[in-house]
Amino acid sequence: METTLTIQHPVGLHARPASIFVQTAKKFTSKITISLDGKEVNAKSILNILALGAGQGSKIRLVIEGDDAEAAINALTELVESNFGGVD
Repeated sequence: METTLTIQHPVGLHARPASIFVQTAKKFTSKITISLDGKEVNAKSILNILALGAGQGSKIRLVIEGDDAEAAINALTELVESNFGGVD
């Protein structure tokens, strides 16, 4: 499964939002990758996500493969669309 999401959080996918994203991704057994500008990383690694440099307005592509892919894509989409629950 895959989807494209736009990061709206003011600091982008950095620090607290990235940490919450990784915590959510780790709840699932599926392989989850994030792509931005041709760079693809493991969504369960905070260092990899921070290295992407996904700022506000970035369009990231999620690719999820595994038994719980649908649940994972729904949870991560909801997280991004909720602006990471409003964390700073």
